[in-house]
Amino acid sequence: MYNQMVVDTLPDEEIDLLFHALADTTRRDIVKRAMAGEHSVSGLARGYAMSFAAVQKHIAVLERAGLVTKTQRGRERLVRTDIAAIDQASRLLDQFEELWRRRVDKMGEILALETGADT
Repeated sequence: MYNQMVVDTLPDEEIDLLFHALADTTRRDIVKRAMAGEHSVSGLARGYAMSFAAVQKHIAVLERAGLVTKTQRGRERLVRTDIAAIDQASRLLDQFEELWRRRVDKMGEILALETGADT
């Protein structure tokens, strides 16, 4: 039985975007750096051994997932982490953990019943 609590929090497409965005090391690092404060896209790009355009693409993936926001200040585009989205991801992971813990507990109960029947 699939846990309705997880299904009801976000549509599957949004969950897919969220975890796809977090599946990449560079994107996780961008989120982490942006949690410490606003960074310009060019400032972020200087921290990676890749092109500016590649960093922009990573930021776009994070934006689509709602993990970061970009605002324009003068000529700069500033990136900041959306803490509410991080909290949402954390709650989803907690719910998945709870689901799997219940499944493991249930398997333990079944195994205990089967072991008890054999003795």
